[in-house]
Amino acid sequence: MTKIGSLALGLMLLLTQKMNGQSTFKTKQLSFERVAKAYDAVWPVLRRQLDEAGAGKRFEIFLQAFKAEGKLELWLKAPAERQFRLFRTYDFCARSGTLGPKLAEGDLQTPEGFYKINAFNPLSAYHLSLGIDYPNAADLFRSGGRPPGGDIYIHGNCVTVGCIPLTDEKIREVYVMAVEARASGQDEIPVFIFPFKMEPDQFRRQSKSWPAHQGLWKQLEPAYKHFREHHTLPRVAVGRTYKVIPAAR
Repeated sequence: MTKIGSLALGLMLLLTQKMNGQSTFKTKQLSFERVAKAYDAVWPVLRRQLDEAGAGKRFEIFLQAFKAEGKLELWLKAPAERQFRLFRTYDFCARSGTLGPKLAEGDLQTPEGFYKINAFNPLSAYHLSLGIDYPNAADLFRSGGRPPGGDIYIHGNCVTVGCIPLTDEKIREVYVMAVEARASGQDEIPVFIFPFKMEPDQFRRQSKSWPAHQGLWKQLEPAYKHFREHHTLPRVAVGRTYKVIPAAR
């Protein structure tokens, strides 16, 4: 076999393994009663609406949350598409803390920054839940050596001490969409959490009310503006601070 043929075969095997892994992930999720019931309850309608939107059977999702407005947006795009489009907006059904980042365990704050889904919990105490990979390097630096806390989820049950709570009905939709995206090949589902919709007037008003947070918010604002204008995700370098690198257009 030629070197090119061997490479092609290797890539095919890797692709097959990945597809098998994706199929196994969804099958395992469906083995849990709550997930199976969630699919029964919401997937027929979601599937029809996805078809009507021309999304096809494979898609990626992006989650964007705004604390002041109490909104979680679910955006999606098909593999051949460059831009995301808004598919659903969900209301938080409870809140805790104030504007500003989470700094320490027990402060009741919802984080502000750039994250991704790192856990699917079909046995959650809060019906169903999707874990967010807080704390990241920027959070750890900002916490100043204090325990930063953790266990931040998007979940059901309408209670919170820093998470993003939705009604059980709505978390079923978000959870099922996340399972489908993961099963379609999306290894990382990004979650951007903003303090508010960072339009210029709102930014000036909130910065005046919360001057201690202005430095962080200036790091977040370019990502908000980029996505609002282009509906594509910027690259974000996460270190002690966030550095937003606009994607090529």
